[in-house]
Amino acid sequence: MKIEEFRKVIHERILCHDEWYQGIEKCWDKEIEILAEDIQSTIDFLNNDCTADEYSWISEIIDDLAEKTMSKELIDCYKNLMLKFPEECKKYNIAGSIEFAEDILNQEEEDDKKD
Repeated sequence: MKIEEFRKVIHERILCHDEWYQGIEKCWDKEIEILAEDIQSTIDFLNNDCTADEYSWISEIIDDLAEKTMSKELIDCYKNLMLKFPEECKKYNIAGSIEFAEDILNQEEEDDKKD
């Protein structure tokens, strides 16, 4: 995973605040692209190098990341970090973001069974 590039995008996202939606979407797209490129290295990053602040910013895109990667392991890893970052979980309702991401994966599994 391109950690420094990811951190640069997070910095850009912070500068966007919430007023510049087009800029926010560009940052989200870049974040998803970086995190989805190599699932195992992203999991390693989350487990070993991810800061509390980065963890909270990822919550904005975790559902889109789940949809792009369809990786249960990635979402489980992100979910397991709730114990490491409890304050961020409370402040940003990360449990809700994770639940939505899991719903996406579950819906996809159900759709695959129907086909």
